[in-house]
Amino acid sequence: MRRRDLKQIKDDEYYRGLAYAQFTRINKKAYPVIESSTERSIEDAERITSQAAFDIVFFDLPGTVNNPSVIRALSNMDYIFAPISADRVVLESTLRYMTVVNDVICKTGVTNIKDTYQVWNMVDGREKTALYEIYEQVIGALGLKVLKTFIPDSLRFHKELPASGRSLSRSTLFPAEWSVLRGSNTEQLTQEILTLISKGGDLHCVHLFVVHVVIIEAYSVLLG
Repeated sequence: MRRRDLKQIKDDEYYRGLAYAQFTRINKKAYPVIESSTERSIEDAERITSQAAFDIVFFDLPGTVNNPSVIRALSNMDYIFAPISADRVVLESTLRYMTVVNDVICKTGVTNIKDTYQVWNMVDGREKTALYEIYEQVIGALGLKVLKTFIPDSLRFHKELPASGRSLSRSTLFPAEWSVLRGSNTEQLTQEILTLISKGGDLHCVHLFVVHVVIIEAYSVLLG
């Protein structure tokens, strides 16, 4: 996605001007996006963080634990956030995944993981229904935690940089416009996550694994 964003800026005068104005104003470079593999992910993260000071590093890893390199990468995370939806197949798959993470990785003691959380994603409607309360009881019985903030379902959040130079949503270079963010709960979710990981100690180079790349990009833009 970063490559597409850079190409759009190169080819479009509107985005070139927008990028120049933004990075001149904040006096910061764009946060790096590193293409890696499960085998090299930790080494690549250590390499890039040795070159500059970072508060948070996001990892986008495969949603499987049937790979030794994935388990190794997961064990080096400080926090794991797993989006879930009310779709039964998706929910059962994610809960199985997180149960393995908790029972196999966390309980060994040979890990950096401080905590794991589920995040309701693509919630239908502005408010959660009784169905979600039932699901959360099941999740709690498994010893898993769910964040208070949820992400509603909306086609607005799936838009990348448009060719017309209008409302921004998904981008690795620009923050989403407030007209797009309104009602998305992105700001509230960001603050909740910041509060949780700040309680875990010094907010310096925290490693987060978020199971969904779209959410990674949204958080990364807001957190810088």
